Amino acid sequence: MNVYDFDQTIFYPDSSYCFVMYCLRHYPRAVLSALPETILMGILVLLKKADTKDLKEKVFSFLPRLESVEDTVEAFWREYEGNIETWYLDQRRDDDLIISASPEFLLRPMAERLGVRLIATPMDPYTGKIQGLNCHDEEKVRRFRGLFPDEAVEEFYSDSLSDAPMAALAERAFLIKKRVPAPWPEA
Repeated sequence: MNVYDFDQTIFYPDSSYCFVMYCLRHYPRAVLSALPETILMGILVLLKKADTKDLKEKVFSFLPRLESVEDTVEAFWREYEGNIETWYLDQRRDDDLIISASPEFLLRPMAERLGVRLIATPMDPYTGKIQGLNCHDEEKVRRFRGLFPDEAVEEFYSDSLSDAPMAALAERAFLIKKRVPAPWPEA
């Protein structure tokens, strides 16, 4: 199987950012109502007094103010489906797996459109609360091995060196630079 990070890997730029901006255009009151607490949490993360899970929950705390999260996500993907990278579409396989720190509720419709499997951050789409751990770094490996204990990873693709634990599982790994796969740097 081939495994792919999502944001800035097979989707450009970042799906969470794009979704929040989409919601800001269509539901400005909902998104702006979460802005003060989001800014405060961002400062706390910078000061290392909170973590990215806390920040992600604040960013998505506007979700309960949407009339229909499902309809909003579907409308978002109708507009942003074209942001899937062509190089990925040209090599996509049915046994591909997307593994991402982005919210599962946001990525699930696109994974289904692509016909691939998904592991992502479990977030309640009605509250914005993360149920469990943010799916990044070592957590990606833990979640992957939990579902696929004996599965070999032929190729792994990511835009971030923080995905080195996942890259170490792969026979071949690629780092996305300027939207193009390049061999993973040797340690």
